[in-house]
Amino acid sequence: MREWHNEYADDGLVIIGVHTPEFTYEYDIDNVKQALVKLDVPYPVAIDNDWQTWRNYKKPFNQRYWPSKYFIDKSGKVRHIHIGEGRYSQQEEIIKALLAEKI
Repeated sequence: MREWHNEYADDGLVIIGVHTPEFTYEYDIDNVKQALVKLDVPYPVAIDNDWQTWRNYKKPFNQRYWPSKYFIDKSGKVRHIHIGEGRYSQQEEIIKALLAEKI
């Protein structure tokens, strides 16, 4: 994600992380801030301590897994979902194709 941000942010890619805590210590915003600094996360991360975002994505997209990536086009439509790790080159191709689309 960091590499994609660094490579494509100037081309219009916007990455927004959503932190939905699984463990008790993850509800502490200071712990999250420290982790973001330690991991050198350069894009914004929303805090979803009440799981509202998670629930909003659960119904239409069957959101149940960490990590999940939602590729959203310029008009705001979810065009692809990737669950779990791996297939990074395939995901990068999706990013490039979405950035190349005209509105």
